[in-house]
Amino acid sequence: MNYLSVENLSKMYGDKVLFSDLTFGLNKGDKVGLIARNGSGKTTLLKVLAGQEEPDKGDVVFRKDIKVGLLMQDVVFEPHLTVLDAVFSSDSELFRVVKAYELAVITEDHDRLTELYESMERLNAWNLENQVKEILGKLGLDRLDAKVGTLSGGQQKRIALAKELIENPDLIILDEPTNHLDIEMISWLEGYLSTSNTTLFMVTHDRYFLDAVTNKILEIDNGNMFLYKGNYGYFLEKRQERHENVISQKQKAQGLLKKELEWFRRQPKARTTKSKARIDAITDIKTAANVKTKVEKAQISSQMERLGSKILEFHNASKGYGDKVLFKDFNYKFGRNDFVGLVGRNGSGKSTLINMMLGNLQPDTGKVVVGDTVKFSLYSQEGLQGGMDQRVIEVVKKIAEVFPLKGGKVITAAQMLERFLFPRDTHYLRVDQLSGGERKRLHLVQVLMKNPNFLILDEPTNDLDILTINVLEEFLQSFPGCLVIASHDRFFLDRIITHVFALDFDEGIKDFPGNYSQYEEWKAIQKQERKKEHVKVKEAQVKIEKKKTKLSYNEQREFDQIEKEMPILEERKVKLSEELTQASDNHEKIIEISAQLTEIVDKLDEMELRWLELSEYI
Repeated sequence: MNYLSVENLSKMYGDKVLFSDLTFGLNKGDKVGLIARNGSGKTTLLKVLAGQEEPDKGDVVFRKDIKVGLLMQDVVFEPHLTVLDAVFSSDSELFRVVKAYELAVITEDHDRLTELYESMERLNAWNLENQVKEILGKLGLDRLDAKVGTLSGGQQKRIALAKELIENPDLIILDEPTNHLDIEMISWLEGYLSTSNTTLFMVTHDRYFLDAVTNKILEIDNGNMFLYKGNYGYFLEKRQERHENVISQKQKAQGLLKKELEWFRRQPKARTTKSKARIDAITDIKTAANVKTKVEKAQISSQMERLGSKILEFHNASKGYGDKVLFKDFNYKFGRNDFVGLVGRNGSGKSTLINMMLGNLQPDTGKVVVGDTVKFSLYSQEGLQGGMDQRVIEVVKKIAEVFPLKGGKVITAAQMLERFLFPRDTHYLRVDQLSGGERKRLHLVQVLMKNPNFLILDEPTNDLDILTINVLEEFLQSFPGCLVIASHDRFFLDRIITHVFALDFDEGIKDFPGNYSQYEEWKAIQKQERKKEHVKVKEAQVKIEKKKTKLSYNEQREFDQIEKEMPILEERKVKLSEELTQASDNHEKIIEISAQLTEIVDKLDEMELRWLELSEYI
């Protein structure tokens, strides 16, 4: 069943063509990931599909009877709304009742809860209510009465995501859904969407997420669209085959062009109609022979300032805010070429730890010591600060004109921009003409041009396209200094880091030698070991209890007494039942006998249970 048809879609900004003549469709059950470099119009395409922008040409047609959801980067809620109001903005009776029920839970209004019980039953709303609790809990939205205006941009993005998941549309369009989620949240969302029946069209830089969730990949490359019917791993294989085929065709065209030019030079000046047609064909061959096949690399052997023996040291460092302790008595000495990944839930202290490294925050106890030779450079989540009216090349040259390489060589600011996918024709654009992702990439070039020997990257992959992330990975793999990365991008961490600092509210900072996947495997083993230990303790308790082989003197007396009393009570129970039948016309008598009968039945139940316990040791 077709949900969406896109025909010959084109969009320009000024003289810049974002995309041209795009044609594709979405069927029920498709989970499609869109891959393209920053500035090629990914977000604009999503806005066109959502009806927020008009295309210059082409048509977007949704099936009339389906519900479409939308999650964009720029989330806007009225600041006076509560989280509950923002999540339950649907007008359906089902959503109104569940919203009222959740509000009554928050305010502990038991009378209102009783009133709503019937409506919840009638609408079979308990499934939705359970789903709401799961989604909000997994996304860390536990303060439903908080005002949206008091929350961070990341928290508001999570509210918008929760709203779309709860409303459960037939088709949902997602722009970077994993931004502002920690790794636990991403893992949960990955499982939720991969097993959901919802049809998806999304842009994301998270390659593990793409691989787990998608069943189709759409790639925009040099203005052309390519469809791959598989997940991200399949896409990588088939794209490599396509690139190799393009190179092969280019080489064949170059050989043919050489032969045709030799033929052309040997011909007399008087041309036949046939030879003129052959000459015209040379133009097409020349085009095929000049197809761009360059694959960008950013492996740069930089010549940085040498790190001394003392780099960065934590000595019994502790930090907290009020009653909340983030970490306590943390000790670590950085060595040369330490590549550390900071992982943990949102609010666990990653940004705090980074600020302590940079000297912007002091520990509550203990100390942080920085060596004299350390030169920090920070890539922050905020990105570029100011300079929107400057040219791209000016922003980079403001940091440095050249970047030093080993052997006394240098690359210019323009060459550095090219290595990070800024073609020469973009160098004199104003910064405010760039897309959000391109500005993030420019900020990255700024940070690297400082030529630090200790590089700190705070969520560097947010809003970067996968091609740029690949280039960054190539650069970092040859980085000769120390590196600290706070990131939720598991694929990125696996390719770069050699150490994990896992920040946990209960256990402080755990230093684990290895990449992120190895850390997760270790955690799973530890969890299994704790489970086994728990079972062993339980089994030991059972064995201790089973060691008892006979009753004590008092227990034996109790057992004997129960055996004497139980028949008497049984006999009394029978007589009372008979009296109850005979007293059918005497209301007061019925109440009196019923009370006695209930008391005897309860006592018999209690005695039978105790008799069973004691009889095991007889």
